[in-house]
Amino acid sequence: MKRFPLSTLGAAALSLALCGPVFGQPAGTFTLMLDAARKSHNAAIYERAMELALQSRNAEGALQAARAWKQAFPQSREANRFVLQILVALNRIPDSAAPLKTELELTPAADRGALIAGLPRIYARASDKKQAATVVEQALGPYLANPNTAAAAWSAAGRLRLAAGDTAGAMDAARRGHAANPQAEGPALLALELMDPKQPEAEVMVRKYLDGQPLPEIRMGYARALLDTQRTAETLAQLQILTRERPDYPEAWLVQGSLLVQDNQLPAAEAALKKYLELVQAGAQNEDRRRGTAQAYLALSQIAERRRDFAQANAWLDRIENSQDLLQAQNRRASILARQGKLEEARNLLRALPERNPADARMKTMAEVALLRENKQYQPAYELLAQAIAKDPADTDLLYDQAMLAEKMGRFDDMEKLLRQLMARKPDYHHAYNALGFSLAERNQRLPEAKQLIQKALEFAPGDPFISDSLAWVEFRMGNSTEALRILRAAYKERPDPEIAAHLGEVLWTLGQRDQAQAVWREGMLLNAENETLVETLKRLRVQP
Repeated sequence: MKRFPLSTLGAAALSLALCGPVFGQPAGTFTLMLDAARKSHNAAIYERAMELALQSRNAEGALQAARAWKQAFPQSREANRFVLQILVALNRIPDSAAPLKTELELTPAADRGALIAGLPRIYARASDKKQAATVVEQALGPYLANPNTAAAAWSAAGRLRLAAGDTAGAMDAARRGHAANPQAEGPALLALELMDPKQPEAEVMVRKYLDGQPLPEIRMGYARALLDTQRTAETLAQLQILTRERPDYPEAWLVQGSLLVQDNQLPAAEAALKKYLELVQAGAQNEDRRRGTAQAYLALSQIAERRRDFAQANAWLDRIENSQDLLQAQNRRASILARQGKLEEARNLLRALPERNPADARMKTMAEVALLRENKQYQPAYELLAQAIAKDPADTDLLYDQAMLAEKMGRFDDMEKLLRQLMARKPDYHHAYNALGFSLAERNQRLPEAKQLIQKALEFAPGDPFISDSLAWVEFRMGNSTEALRILRAAYKERPDPEIAAHLGEVLWTLGQRDQAQAVWREGMLLNAENETLVETLKRLRVQP
């Protein structure tokens, strides 16, 4: 009969054992085994009795055996641990308080921090999250006040509060843990998870932790959090620190290289991506590394394509082996063909991609739409999206993309109609408010309404530099150039982007600050010399930056 590896079972595994298939073990065997354990005072036989109960899916019997074992051997951490785990697996959370306190007391001081850090995982399956948080926090009482364990204890309490939906309580726990030890990983990780524009204190805690000797994983996590909020310049700064402190940390090189490609810093991007490939090819491989390698090849192909070295671009793509990654590679190949004037061949390449499910079909459609849009074939792209929307009317992203194509073609009534439909279907879709508001401002029409729309977008996405750019453009159109300049400077500092550079330069130019305007435009050209807004602005103002 197969034995359960009880020494490694946690609450989740015990829950599965208690609720899994019946092994057909006679109930009498368990009773005899437990009686033998009591008579012989043998810990191994107590453990076997508990095993038999688990195999028979006899929850109460397993708990009875574990408790009897604990009673016979009061200082046995293993017996106490099983009592705790079985109670949690049975969702008897209040009853777990006593064995939890005992477990904390019996654990050596050197190991107690690890135990405390693992408590949120032990109680993760509790149905009443608030109750679990209360029970654990009460058990942690002495350790919350102990300087040696406060950081870990408050971190565990904070994670349980967060699981219970108490964000404010989790923030308070992070604050207390950070105050106890600003260089402890637990409070920093909790603060990182709590990072939000509406809760700036969480980011302050993370940054203070990073001022010391942080784990590279936490700095990488912070960089990803910055990237999620489109704070690209700050993301790059963190990645540069990380690659300087830990040049053997591959993922930092990959993300850094990908961002540098976006910023058109091609030599630096190429060096970073090749460094990533060098590191991962010398180390152990896993699924994340495989995907990262494919991403690096795709980015290097994009760099070669921008240099119009199409042979090298295809050579990088040829190194990609996995079929899923090959889908992205085909997208890249199609782009290369289009740049060589072979648009129909490029479209056929995308259409030939396999469709295993609806997600594949959508991906193919979006890839072809993007290809047509990049090559200014707006009408075919618009029609392709119309076909996709007819198949899936609930796809709001397709509707938004169609509205943006309508604007490209000068069909502003159609654009507004589509965006109004989108707002009605999904009132929090902030891109729709921003797009319509900016379009009205760009055409110098209904400016008060345009401003209201953009402010509505900012309510859903506060601090978004691109929406701030739209707001500044409305202010500029309304004659509020000083306010527009203030907003644009902040947006450009947050997100150096060629389109924001175009608008900032024009406002500076209008205010007579022409040297500053040309300096901003030159920066924008370095970011992307082909940006439509920037090129049109310079042409309209007859400026050579």
